[in-house]
Amino acid sequence: MPRKVAIVGAGYVGVPLAQVFSEAGNDVLLVDISPERVARINKGDSYIEDVPSPALKALIESGRLRASTDYDELKNYEAILVALPTPLSKQREPDLTIVMSAVEQISSRLQPGQMVVLESTTYPGTTRDKLRPVLEEGSGLTVGKDFFLGFSPERVDPGREDFTTKTTPKVVGGLDEASTKKIAELYRTAIDTVIEVSSPESAEMTKLLENIFRSVNIALVNELAQLCDRMGLDVWEIIEAAASKPFGFMKFAPGPGLGGHCIPIDPFYLTWKAREHNFSTEFIELAGKINESMPYFCRGKIMRALNSQSKPIRGSKILVLGVAYKKDISDMRESPALKVIKLLIQLGAVVSYHDPFVAELPEFELKSVELKPEDYDCVTVVTDHSVIDYEDVVARAQLVVDFRNVTKAQAPREGKVWKL
Repeated sequence: MPRKVAIVGAGYVGVPLAQVFSEAGNDVLLVDISPERVARINKGDSYIEDVPSPALKALIESGRLRASTDYDELKNYEAILVALPTPLSKQREPDLTIVMSAVEQISSRLQPGQMVVLESTTYPGTTRDKLRPVLEEGSGLTVGKDFFLGFSPERVDPGREDFTTKTTPKVVGGLDEASTKKIAELYRTAIDTVIEVSSPESAEMTKLLENIFRSVNIALVNELAQLCDRMGLDVWEIIEAAASKPFGFMKFAPGPGLGGHCIPIDPFYLTWKAREHNFSTEFIELAGKINESMPYFCRGKIMRALNSQSKPIRGSKILVLGVAYKKDISDMRESPALKVIKLLIQLGAVVSYHDPFVAELPEFELKSVELKPEDYDCVTVVTDHSVIDYEDVVARAQLVVDFRNVTKAQAPREGKVWKL
């Protein structure tokens, strides 16, 4: 029998989740405050790359999926999944404003027997200490007795085809055993593997650990890249050689900085929460500092490369290749390319960019230009989209600074190709 599932938030997490649940035969409602988003979804017009428009349109036409701006409709669904942004404030502290605003809307409409699941990344204790009081007070219902509450972290990696929302294992932690069982049972209707943990705090910490693990290891190779630069060594060659060991080593690549919603953001949730317990997460914070410093290192590398050709950075025409936060997608969240561009402009460089996935950067009043490497004093590879012919770029460009190792055939510092 089909389950009735409502998802609050029609973004990078909510829309793929809606697709998976509805393709499994469930009745799915997407709720979003944006009339434009809702209208596009109901037309079958997808703005999420991982959900093709034909697939979305088929689900809409089947009647198993639709979108609405009306929170009142939540009353008719047995499960309410919250998949909304949890950004950081300017002070690098968790900002739960968007999530809590939605939870308040849900609380006044909560019905006996319903499940509420938070998917948004946050710090341990959010589900219990923030959501539970608001939901209970607003509804007059009690968790475990009248409704079920838990946390199940989203694990979306935009652009991946090997692991999707359906095939990536789902971690579930409820406030009580009954909540965990009910929520896990729901996810098993759509997700291949569901892992139950003892509490929402464990599930919340699981998500943070996953991304902090990546952040720390990327920081390690980023720091090593800077050292190798000073020593005149090729960090890429060294990483490949180390990766030949079949045990005890996991390959991570350096780059111009971290992008996406999760890895640059998630560690700060834990460092903030740790302070409540008089604990300093020095290792995690150091990794954050190193990763945040990479755009500055990249700017310095570009300056030195130009200087090798007797050109100052001020007035030099620089073409940035790729501005999305990762290859072959259009996602710009926390993209390090934005900081690199800003730093170059601050020093007087004349910056243009080419990205087949990102048509414009309104914050810089820039639009993606035609790829003509020969027209620039320097071409720098910031995001390594697969559709670009980098061999041709090297052949035509006066100078190339490569932060993604796409110019493997060219030796660094010899002539016009410089690598991270």
